[in-house]
Amino acid sequence: MGKFAVIAILLSALLVGGGIWYAQTRGYYATVDGPVTLTLAAPDGSLTTLPVVSLEAIASSSSPLGFRACFVTDIDQTALGGEIPVEVRAAPAPTIAPPWFDCFDAGVVDGLLQAGEATAYTAYHNAQYGVDRIVALTPDGRGWAWHELNDCGDKAYDGTPVGEECPDRASFEPLIEGSL
Repeated sequence: MGKFAVIAILLSALLVGGGIWYAQTRGYYATVDGPVTLTLAAPDGSLTTLPVVSLEAIASSSSPLGFRACFVTDIDQTALGGEIPVEVRAAPAPTIAPPWFDCFDAGVVDGLLQAGEATAYTAYHNAQYGVDRIVALTPDGRGWAWHELNDCGDKAYDGTPVGEECPDRASFEPLIEGSL
């Protein structure tokens, strides 16, 4: 009788573990089949559409931080910061993508950023409440996008009062892909 109990417990643990693994790496992620909004935010809040040649993107239905994209752009990067005003992201932190989304390797993107071979920009403030969309670009036109918590998100999700500088959560409208 004891053997059956042990086997039942082990099988249950394996099934639960498999379910958790599936949920975290596959279950809540889906490829984005429609348009994806990739822009560059200027310090004054205006947006410049980022021309994209090719794109792969995924989004998570369970978290506003679950967006990742890999793309190629033909924007003239020498114009960034000059005739195209941009907001350079001070301390970007690419988030880890599921292993099956192999075009986005957070470690590689972070390495390029740390080595100065890529530059991160704010793409869109408050794509979701308290979450900014970030893009990183290399001189050869490769790019990656992900979501990061902004100051309002840090405050809102840890329970700190958000203050006047954050949008009103009740009337907040998130970014709708392809709406710009």
